[in-house]
Amino acid sequence: MKKVLVINANPKRESFCRSLANSYALSAALEHEVKQLHISEMSFAISLDHGFDDTIALEPDLLRFQELILWAEHIVIVTPVWWGSLPAKFKGLVDRVFLPNFAFKYVKGKSFPEKLLSGRTSELMITLDTPPFWYKYFNGNVIYKHVKNTILDFSGIKNRSATYFGPIASSSAKTRAFWLNKASKLASRIK
Repeated sequence: MKKVLVINANPKRESFCRSLANSYALSAALEHEVKQLHISEMSFAISLDHGFDDTIALEPDLLRFQELILWAEHIVIVTPVWWGSLPAKFKGLVDRVFLPNFAFKYVKGKSFPEKLLSGRTSELMITLDTPPFWYKYFNGNVIYKHVKNTILDFSGIKNRSATYFGPIASSSAKTRAFWLNKASKLASRIK
């Protein structure tokens, strides 16, 4: 049994990302301990106005998010592609929470920081309004590279997979039902 955190990174209250996250969580809960987080329900300032130069107190929702990250053994991020990248609120969540001495630690004399969230795994579920092959091969697969390399790997979280759902805007009810079933099946692969 694993501790699984499912993050719906879409800032809209109602979205297909939310449906995917719920489908995954319901299936995962059959064999694992699951907690969900919807960033649409969180309240926090998204801008890290002074970078790492000044310590800013974390709002209660951000402290709770840190607790959930530390609790989790497997983290599932369900995010839409907005303008080729992450929604601003999700990027703000990362900026505000994945801080030095939480996600990583600078070590004097070393080029690379210590990864403080090692031992966790993740998977990405990405929705988009363009065909996935177009996003991956013509637009450069920005979200995957950014989230996997510069957020997850940087802090020690090993990403296992990325699954793409799209195009959402032109999808039929039948296609969406197929995708929800696919999300449920992905949850059954947690090891």
